[in-house]
Amino acid sequence: SRPDILFSVCLCARFQSNPKESHLFAVKRIFKYLAYTPTLGLWYSRDSSLDLHSYSDADFGGYKVDRKSTSGSCQYLGSMLVSWFSKKQNSVALSTTEAEYIAVGSCCAQILWQKQQLVDYGVNVKNVSIKCDNTSSICLAKNPVHHSRTKHIDIRYHFLREHVECDDILLEYFPTEKQVADIFTKPLDENSFSKFRRELGLCELE
Repeated sequence: SRPDILFSVCLCARFQSNPKESHLFAVKRIFKYLAYTPTLGLWYSRDSSLDLHSYSDADFGGYKVDRKSTSGSCQYLGSMLVSWFSKKQNSVALSTTEAEYIAVGSCCAQILWQKQQLVDYGVNVKNVSIKCDNTSSICLAKNPVHHSRTKHIDIRYHFLREHVECDDILLEYFPTEKQVADIFTKPLDENSFSKFRRELGLCELE
């Protein structure tokens, strides 16, 4: 119920086997933040639509320990946030395009699972929008020519292209300053954090 602390908690969890004093200080800051925002939570409106759409983002090489990128995405039904994740990628990305493409691939897999869940409730959706702030990743998914530079992400390339061609998903460009999934990939300044927190649907519940 608190997606706003997901990135911070996941980052601290990477050091739980061998924590240092700096990690303890970071965890205490998370607890202080929770203490000052006890009534913050997700609000689900009964009259929201069942329009499934998603945001996907990646922080290229942002993890300074091993320079792996962090993927982040969130899925909405109408205005309601229903799923979100933040995860360090398994391998070191060679470019921003690759990091973003891996993030979009993970987001696509999540979308396919949610589409199947909606079918069980009698709701069929096609062309689910995935909003990405990297035009190269979008062009790569739509390009019928398989360039040599994409061979190292061969399986993800074919997986994502197949679902774009089948109209399961629709990749859309979305400006970085409006990219909600940014909150799941890296630390943000106070203004950006507050703005994206509101867009996630977090509000005061009393």
